[in-house]
Amino acid sequence: MFIQTEATPNPSTLKFLPGREVMTQGTADFADAEAAVRSPLAKRLFQVDGVEGVFLGGDFITIAKNDAQDWQILKPQILSAIMDHYSSGQPVIEGESTSGHSAGDDSELVVQIKELLDTRVRPAVAQDGGDILFRGFEDGVVYLHMQGACSGCPSSTATLKHGIENMLKYYVPEVVAVQAVD
Repeated sequence: MFIQTEATPNPSTLKFLPGREVMTQGTADFADAEAAVRSPLAKRLFQVDGVEGVFLGGDFITIAKNDAQDWQILKPQILSAIMDHYSSGQPVIEGESTSGHSAGDDSELVVQIKELLDTRVRPAVAQDGGDILFRGFEDGVVYLHMQGACSGCPSSTATLKHGIENMLKYYVPEVVAVQAVD
């Protein structure tokens, strides 16, 4: 198994590409080992000293490390944990993914905002090892949740304000601001 790695704009995260599907649908974000209960892969990765977050995307795994650890020491251990997981035959995640969003009873405006996020924003953000999820729209403000490499990234505020906010304002004049939420 050959696993590629890519740097992300966030120096505390690294993107691992195992060359195969990681998640069949949606994404999964694990902020700590306790949250990784339903993912054998995430549990295995949290056993590596220094791993502080695991984000699973369609074909990638983004790992967040603590500042005390060095990537040159962590990277081989993480690569080994990923290979061991895929060799074990265990699933990446047990049960269905709950990430993403559904159309449900959304207004026409919210459907338009979600479509723009899905087609123009999420693919670009996934290239950097992260994801952005729609959390709401109220009084002209779009609320988004940043995951993976985007969470805690120094450039995420600029991405939100200068990229996503400007794009949404252009296509949806009712949007007046974009705000990150946890």
